[in-house]
Amino acid sequence: MSSPKTETPLLESLNLYISRQASNPFRYVLEQSLYALLGWIPTIVGLGLRGVLYRIILRMDSWAAIEKNVRLRFADNIHLAHGVYLDEGVYLHACPSGIQIDERTIVMHGSVLHVYNFRDIPTSGICIGKDCLIGEYSVIRGQGGVTIGDRVYTSPLTQILAVNHVYEDPDKPFVDQGITAQGIVIEDDVWIGAGAIILDGVCVGKGAVISAGAVVTNDVPPHTVVGGVPAKKIKEIDGSEVGSVDNVIYHHLVEERS
Repeated sequence: MSSPKTETPLLESLNLYISRQASNPFRYVLEQSLYALLGWIPTIVGLGLRGVLYRIILRMDSWAAIEKNVRLRFADNIHLAHGVYLDEGVYLHACPSGIQIDERTIVMHGSVLHVYNFRDIPTSGICIGKDCLIGEYSVIRGQGGVTIGDRVYTSPLTQILAVNHVYEDPDKPFVDQGITAQGIVIEDDVWIGAGAIILDGVCVGKGAVISAGAVVTNDVPPHTVVGGVPAKKIKEIDGSEVGSVDNVIYHHLVEERS
C-alpha cells in the first residue's frame, strides 16, 4: 500500500523558503553556517571575525563593522564600502538587484533595508551614499529602487517605501491587482525627521528637510522644509535666517571632511 503523497508539497515549500533567503541552496547553507558560527559573537572580537570572514559571502571594501545579530539575506548582492557600520538587529534583504552602502554610512539598531523583488522589477535595489545615517527602526523598501545621496540623515522610525499596491477594482482582492514601483530619489544633504514617511514616486531635492511625522506624496524642491499629512511646503531655506538660532549650536569635534 503506497503512502500518501506528502513529499512534493513539503519539498515545494522548502524550495520556496530557500529561494526567498539566498541565491541558491549552496549559498543558503554557506551563509547560514557563517551566521551560526559568527553572527552571535559580541564585542570587537565578533566585529573582527565578521569583518574578515563575511567577505566570503558579501562584497566588502577595506573594512566594515557588522555587529552581532545582524540578519543578511542574499548576501552575495550586498556591497559595503569602507567604514560602513551595521548596528545590532539590522536586517538587509538584498534580492535580487542588491543593496549598496557607501563609505562611512551608519545603519542604526533595528533598521530594515528590504529589496524583496520577486516580480522581476528592473529598477529594484537600494543605493545609499557616503556619510549617511539611517536612524533606529527605519524601513527602506526598494522594490522600485531607492537612491539616497550623500550626508542624508533619517531620524528614528522613518519609512521610505518604493512600492504601492493597486486597489482600484472593487471586485478583486487588492493582493490580486498587482503593485506599482516607480522608485524614490533622495538627493544630498537631506534631513528626514522622526516618523516621516516618503512614498513611492517621490524625489526629495538637495538640502530639503522633512518634518517629523510628515507623509510625503509629491516631489520636494531643493532647500525646502515640508511637513504635515500630506506634506506641504512650510518654508524655503534661503539663508535669510543664518545666525538667528537662539539655542547653543554644537559642531563636530574633529575636522570635517571635504
